[in-house]
Amino acid sequence: MAHRAGYAAIVGRPNVGKSTLLNALVGAKVAIVTPKPQTTRNRILGIRTLPEAQVIFLDTPGIHQARSLLNRRMVDVARQALDEADVVVLVVDAAAGVTPADRALAESLAGLARPTVVVLSKRDRVRPPVLLPAMAAMGTLLPGREIIPASARTGENVSVVLDAVVTALPAGPPLYPEDEYTTATERFLAEELIREQLFLQTEEEIPYGTAVQVEEFRARPNLLLVRATILVDRPNHKGIVIGAGGAQLGEIGRRARLELEAVFGSKVFLELFVRAEPGWAKDPRRLEELGL
Repeated sequence: MAHRAGYAAIVGRPNVGKSTLLNALVGAKVAIVTPKPQTTRNRILGIRTLPEAQVIFLDTPGIHQARSLLNRRMVDVARQALDEADVVVLVVDAAAGVTPADRALAESLAGLARPTVVVLSKRDRVRPPVLLPAMAAMGTLLPGREIIPASARTGENVSVVLDAVVTALPAGPPLYPEDEYTTATERFLAEELIREQLFLQTEEEIPYGTAVQVEEFRARPNLLLVRATILVDRPNHKGIVIGAGGAQLGEIGRRARLELEAVFGSKVFLELFVRAEPGWAKDPRRLEELGL
């Protein structure tokens, strides 16, 4: 059988489980995951190499009605990934059912020539009476496509999703070395892991006005030194991120350090600073500097 290789774009509206699914499909943490929508800002690339195929998964920001410059750029990233993909993996939150936004996205995919696999995510949270109408709705919107209920959290049907994507890929040689599982730089991974904890430890609108920039990333024998700055959009948010006596920032740093050590397999010394930079998210040049 011919070897297969190509790109699979994972798309869907915000907070449907795209990043969790990506990590499960790749078998390693390449994308951060939080309960908050619009956690993913960049296109995240994860590589799964099998004896018979290599799949390059593109995790994308959730497609939504974008008003701010940052959010418009996020949606542009997602739509660009669609143009580049050999296969599209449309993720729909089975627990929420098929929403009008899901329908609109499915209708936009219906005319694409490339294969589409539909994943009804969070299968572990849904009973069959709720699942069946969602499967029927997606079958009507995207007739002839494979529809797979799956749970990235429990692993249910993740291998079925992987098999369906592999089957839809074109024949071709591997595109990346077999030992690579992402093209993200170590600095980018560090920024994302810190931002993940920032999202998890802060409330309401605060995470959306923040960004993380690694200023120093240095490997020493058995120790990784990371120094990073957390940008906040409003001066009053700086105090909230730091917390009373630095407690909030200390907890963000502690949890981020544990994640960094797990991903990089090394002891980590992490130093965090917080700086108010009003308007950073509206400045095109600043967004470019931050990779957004």
